[in-house]
Amino acid sequence: MSTTVPLGAPELHQQQFTTIPAECEIRVGDSLTVLRDLPDDTYRCCATSPPYWGLRDYDAENQIGAEERLEDYIGNLRAIFEEVRRVLRPDGTLWLNLGDGYTSGNRTWRAPDKKNPARAMRYRPRTPQGLKPKDLIGIPWRVALALQYDGWYLRSDIIWYKPNCQPESVKDRPTRAHEYLFLFSKSQNYHYDYEAIQEPGLSNGERRNRRTVWTVKTEAFPGAHFSTFPPQLIRPSILAATEPGDMVLDPFFGSGTVGKVCLELNRKFLGIELKPEYAAIAMRRLGWGG
Repeated sequence: MSTTVPLGAPELHQQQFTTIPAECEIRVGDSLTVLRDLPDDTYRCCATSPPYWGLRDYDAENQIGAEERLEDYIGNLRAIFEEVRRVLRPDGTLWLNLGDGYTSGNRTWRAPDKKNPARAMRYRPRTPQGLKPKDLIGIPWRVALALQYDGWYLRSDIIWYKPNCQPESVKDRPTRAHEYLFLFSKSQNYHYDYEAIQEPGLSNGERRNRRTVWTVKTEAFPGAHFSTFPPQLIRPSILAATEPGDMVLDPFFGSGTVGKVCLELNRKFLGIELKPEYAAIAMRRLGWGG
């Protein structure tokens, strides 16, 4: 079951955004189910960040990230992104943000970190077969290589460096201050506007091709009790991957950052969100619903 919430109500035009394309919408439901109802070759770009494996309990049926086995998590993402590949235009791209994690040592819970109480969890998946306690799992690359095997072109691994990263109470490894943003394409040839996202050069006001390390601070969004995309991480992706009026897809919409950036850049979007409460947060953020 899914619920369609069109973002074209007259009230919206009186708030944050002055014009809302009628094609923009949020659908509340399971991503795989909603995606299977979408037509082929429709979206120019997909920009998204699925829930990370074993990181947080969103208290939702069929939630991604709460699988007992890592293989099931990767398998569920493969199924979803197979549908994403189908609905992307032949020249479309996927921009996928994923974070990593460590094995639990078969502990079934996680205590709050002194410097980061939000790390506490009432459940934790078991250590994957072949790994040891305290191993870095390598989740982003496991997913990326699985998608490459499925037919995606893996074009770039982008390092999202977070200068204001969460502190960690660890003394036997460096504090993690980065995540991955992978660029995939559906076909060998695809739309990529490199000029739209050039960065400052070393001198004389020159601009150069964007590098693969992006420094973007994390941002908290009031009312969202979960991780959110920083708009400055998504903006270059949308600029490079689309043109004004194009359709953008986010199957894990959350608080609606992708929708916000799309509206600012005159793009249309479809956001899919499992939890009605999170869809409501996104609607308010986009200026609709009070």
